Amino acid sequence: MPRPKVHPSNRLRAFEACLFCRTSKKRCTGSFPCPNCIHRGRADSCVPSKKTGPSHQSRPSFTSPSSNAADLQTSAATPASRAQVTAGFSPHNEAYPPIHSSSPQPNVSARTPIEPGPGSPEAQHRTHPRMLRSLQGERVFVGKAASLSFLQLLRDTITQHIGPSQFSHNVRSDDMLETETPHDVPSDFEDRLDRDQKLAFVRAYRIATSGFIDAVPDSEATEILNESSHASTDPNNTRTALKDVMVAIGAQSCKSYPIAIQTERFFFARGQRRAFASMLENPSLELVRLFLLMAFYMLGACRRNAAFMYLGVAARASVALGLHQTDSSGLLSMIEQNQRSQVWMSVCVLDFLVSSILGRPSATATLRSETGDISLDMTRQSNTRELSLVASYHMSLILEEIITQLYSEKAASAEVAEALLEKLKRWSDNLPAPLLTTPRSGHELFAAQERIIGSLHVACSYHFAVIIVTRPFLISALSIRLARLHQDLSETTLDRLPEEDPAHSRLATGCIDSAIYMIQTCLEIHRSHLLLGNMCILKAFVFAAALTLGFSMFSQMEVDSTWEEAFNGATEILRIFSQQSAQAAHYSDILTSLANAIAEQRQRLTSHRRQSRSRYVSKLFTLDGRRPSSPEQPRTQEIGFSPMPIQSNMFYPWMQGDPDLDSVLSGWDGMELPLWDSFPFTVESFQLQDRSNETPTGL
Repeated sequence: MPRPKVHPSNRLRAFEACLFCRTSKKRCTGSFPCPNCIHRGRADSCVPSKKTGPSHQSRPSFTSPSSNAADLQTSAATPASRAQVTAGFSPHNEAYPPIHSSSPQPNVSARTPIEPGPGSPEAQHRTHPRMLRSLQGERVFVGKAASLSFLQLLRDTITQHIGPSQFSHNVRSDDMLETETPHDVPSDFEDRLDRDQKLAFVRAYRIATSGFIDAVPDSEATEILNESSHASTDPNNTRTALKDVMVAIGAQSCKSYPIAIQTERFFFARGQRRAFASMLENPSLELVRLFLLMAFYMLGACRRNAAFMYLGVAARASVALGLHQTDSSGLLSMIEQNQRSQVWMSVCVLDFLVSSILGRPSATATLRSETGDISLDMTRQSNTRELSLVASYHMSLILEEIITQLYSEKAASAEVAEALLEKLKRWSDNLPAPLLTTPRSGHELFAAQERIIGSLHVACSYHFAVIIVTRPFLISALSIRLARLHQDLSETTLDRLPEEDPAHSRLATGCIDSAIYMIQTCLEIHRSHLLLGNMCILKAFVFAAALTLGFSMFSQMEVDSTWEEAFNGATEILRIFSQQSAQAAHYSDILTSLANAIAEQRQRLTSHRRQSRSRYVSKLFTLDGRRPSSPEQPRTQEIGFSPMPIQSNMFYPWMQGDPDLDSVLSGWDGMELPLWDSFPFTVESFQLQDRSNETPTGL
């Protein structure tokens, strides 16, 4: 019976094949070393095939032939090297004074290109751009720096080792989860809210945006809140719409209850209508603020494509108003110039964060801002909210440089990565003391929570940037560890096992540590009951950190309690956010299925270790009604010829192939996924699939 055709959209095509698979015309997974080369004992020579043509340049392999186990152990355990990657926050440093100091400031975020040295070890990018389906079925782009691209790589890797599972074959893996626009919007809800209730929602808005956005000063927000809100008589619909969106963001961020849900939907729907009333004919500062806040709301409403487009409108309107330039004419007062600078920095921060999360080019990447000196002068007598905005702004400039210099190339250079990490360290050394300490007792609860959430956003942005820098090297190091683990469990021996590059190992350690630090910080705030009900940027940060930890846990034979606690903590935080966010619920489900895949991997490793110790004795009785087979029995007897579900511990990927396997599996082509969830993936299944896809000669 021929294998049923696979729809082109469901085919797993490797972006790049190894030299052996390309020469022998075998299907390659695109991971190095690939399962075909591991099975044939040539993992040490599994390298990407060289493309022909003048536009392609060959890159060196990610393995280092000169490295050895002693060097790897020494470099991974060096405290100084780890400190360079996971530098903690230090409030003062003599070489780099704090941002709020009056002394001259070094430009720690200057976009100076970093050229890798001739001997800099490179890590091939294994994550690739993807085209996902939107809610309307349109194909939308996510880049290779996106967490969704890393998630797909993780799914492919886990499939190679444990086979199809709920994690690797999720039916929504090609969808970019978004929610529909609510239609049950009340028409007269505003009359039920008094001024105090609206003020409470505006305060919640300030907490939710602390550290990311500071576009509306307190005095102006109070003034806008006191203005009339009747759309039919208000001549300035944009200013009134700004108040509506602030109230909507505050209601969206509060704990879920019926009044908050109705408030959120009513005020945003009315603010959105007013935003498009003039069809964007006249750019203004209020229009930039409005579309910036609408983009933030859309992120919390799980509509990231709309948020990305609204950010584009805010960025282009900012350029039209010249917010990215310093006023040299002297027509603007210092207060007006500071307000324009705050709005521009807010646009840049949200634009760079959203673009890095989705792996898309940012709208402000090509604009060299000249507001740096003004922002530094402003912070000499500013509050912690403005301090956190300035810190996030400089962080966003480094983040944009990371995406440009690391992910625009085919391979990531370790030397460039270390230079970027040094910039991040200088940035952390320059952080002002108020962002590194908790508020003193006696502060108002609202002011204390706003300051803590702002510091949390700044800290998580730093850890996210470190993860983005070091993730290509984590993938490189863990791929080799998985290959070595697979080889240690097999019966064959290679002449030379692949070795990790010491530089890659150091950077991989920094990636894991940064993910742990981020989740630990979020857990501390969560257990203090200071997190809001919906935090749109934070849930994306936590998900990226949890995927990093999950990949590391899958590659380990032993259980690390610190990693386990952080991973479970990330799942707990996303589960709390899932009460108001469908996107967080989807993230939580992914991490739950990933935890099951990790448990299955450990069960397989433990079972094989037990079999290798007890080859002279076997288990005689079990409640599943079948006698467990010993490793020495023929696998045709293990598998049998009945179409009953196969247990996951029947045979393992490191076993050799059986010439009768084709005839045994010939009638199972139409099996559905639920029956295959527990069926282990083997290297031989790659070969069977390759033979089924080969065109017979002579036809």
